Order: sequence, then structure tokens, then C-alpha cells
Amino acid sequence: MTKNSQSIGIFDSGYGGLTVFKEIKKLLPNYDFIYLGDNARAPYGNRSFETVYEYTLQCVEWFFAQGCPLVILACNTASAKALRSIQQRDLVARYHDKRVLGVIRPTAEIIGDLTNTKTIGILGTKGTTTSMSYPIEIGHFFPDINVVQQACPMWVPFIENGKYHGHEMDEFIRDDLDSLFAQSTDIDTILLACTHYPLIQDKIRQYLPQNIRLITQGEIVAASLVEYLSRQHWLDEKITKSGNTRFYTTGVADDFETHGEVIFGSKVKAEHVNL
Repeated sequence: MTKNSQSIGIFDSGYGGLTVFKEIKKLLPNYDFIYLGDNARAPYGNRSFETVYEYTLQCVEWFFAQGCPLVILACNTASAKALRSIQQRDLVARYHDKRVLGVIRPTAEIIGDLTNTKTIGILGTKGTTTSMSYPIEIGHFFPDINVVQQACPMWVPFIENGKYHGHEMDEFIRDDLDSLFAQSTDIDTILLACTHYPLIQDKIRQYLPQNIRLITQGEIVAASLVEYLSRQHWLDEKITKSGNTRFYTTGVADDFETHGEVIFGSKVKAEHVNL
């Protein structure tokens, strides 16, 4: 494996993080990146806190072994269940010069400005919703916002298996949206709190009233990363900037390339890794 010792690491349990990485790459085209999808163990959404932490830490340490000084958890479940422990425990104890960031805080910092009714709907995995990370984080910045959550446990398996182009999952989408609005009719803004979900946002919109704002995280996280690097000069200076991007998966490389090219919007050449 050829090392680029100063790349930004982008992690997801599977393909979904590519929706975030695509936006990051637009804003930071000259930076070097490594993307890792833990496809062999996806989805993470229904796994326990302990298991998600274990898997995520393994992947983060793999990035560190490649020399990455910064890793982005482009996965809501990993951000919800593992990020805090990694930041407060593992970085402090063993990786003082490394940084790991997630997707929840950047979203929580701005989402309250996007609602007029002060009621936000969250669509996510079971792991993300049960963690209560979004209500807690949004509450820090916007204490007057009402956050309503709905777990969508079937969405990621459909997306990971490439079965989202037809109508196979439409019933699940409709039922989960009905369950969300059954909790509150005041919702005017919905966050897709899983990086896989932008791949089906057109389907989701079919079952939403036109006045509902649908928020995806890619542009939010990308803009937040740019701002973060502008403040952390010591870290930004470490990252090499030759425009190189490499993709890895714990699953089947050919499958990753096929699905990844559709999501990422350009050719993806992947290598298999064992963790």
C-alpha cells in the first residue's frame, strides 16, 4: 500500500460518506484525501454503542497508520456513538497530534436558523436517533427549538444494496415520514441525519408537502471543515496538497467502484483492506 503520509481521512460505514466527501472535495480540490468505507460490516445503524465505537476506532487507527493527521467521520451513527469517546479518551491518551471530527456538531450549529416554526424533524438510523445526539447538540445552540426524531432502519440496507432506484423502498419511506409527522404537524424543516439519505432525497420529496425544507449535510460539513482548517493553521500546514484521492473498502473493491462512481460523480478506483 502506497502511503500519502499527510492526507485527510474520510470515513463512513459504507457508501454514504461519499455524499459528504463530494462536497468537501469541491471546496478543497488541492488537498490529499483517503476515503475508507467499512462496507464489510455495514450498516452500523442497528449496532450497539460498544460495537460502533470498536469498529470506528479500528478504522480511525487505520487512517492514523496511513499518516492522516485529521479524520472526518462522515457517518452520523459513528459521530453519535463513537466520536466523543475517541476524542476524549483515545486522542488524549495516545494521539495528541491527531484530530477526529464528526458531522453532527456542524449541522447543529446552523440548523436552528433554517426553521420558521422552530420545529425540526430528524430522519436517521436507529443508532443516531436513540443516542439523542441531535436533540442535545441542537439544544446547546438553539434551546427553543423542538426536535422530533424518526428512525428509518430499512433505508440504509436498501441503499447499500443498490436497491433504491426503483420503487422497492417507497413504502418504507412513506411509512417513516407518516410516523415523523404523526409526532408533530409543526415540522417545517427536515434533516437527513444519515449521509446515505441524500441518495434518495428525490424519493423523499415525493411524500413531503412543498413547504417542507429538506436539509442534507454535505455542503454544511464541507464549509465547516474549511472554516476549521482556516483556524487550525498548525494542522492545515501538515496536510499535503497535491490533489490526490485514494479509496479503500473493507468490502468488495469492484462493488465499491461501481456504486461509488454513481455517488461520487467521477471515476472511483478502490482497494480492499482487512481490518
